[in-house]
Amino acid sequence: MTTWESFGVTLLLLLGHTLVRGLIHKSLLALAQTRQVSENRVLYVEHVFHFLLGCATLLILAGVWGLDFSRLVVLASSFFAVLGVAMVAQWSILSNITASITIFFAFPYKIGDRIRILDKDDSVTGVITEIGLFYVRVRDDNGDLVTYPANLILQKPVRRLEGKGVEPLQPE
Repeated sequence: MTTWESFGVTLLLLLGHTLVRGLIHKSLLALAQTRQVSENRVLYVEHVFHFLLGCATLLILAGVWGLDFSRLVVLASSFFAVLGVAMVAQWSILSNITASITIFFAFPYKIGDRIRILDKDDSVTGVITEIGLFYVRVRDDNGDLVTYPANLILQKPVRRLEGKGVEPLQPE
């Protein structure tokens, strides 16, 4: 492929990247409106999808410009080996991010719902005040703010309670 052809394909790829990025944004906003989720949650999920789209675009660009993938594979495998060792200590971060994305798409409760998280040792009853990237915050009946990790809220049974909830508080 000549330099001009590579340049043309690069421009088309960048245009496609921009269009797909906009499509992701509009789709997530539409889904958020349908499910009545906050803009902060949309931003968290949107950042993850944009990161993955950016990585895919860079890989395709590398192929268009003739990057030697055998050398890239060695570099990537070395990088991921170091990253894997580093992440063993931080597995809960990845687990919480993955759980947060799952909560965005599949969690049947929203901010302002009164819930009970059933736990053998210590159940939590209160109103959801915030759903973040790493946690779900619940204001319990005593007025205390309980921060529950996102990955644990998917592992525990959660029951929606009938009754009047309270207005969600601004994040602290």
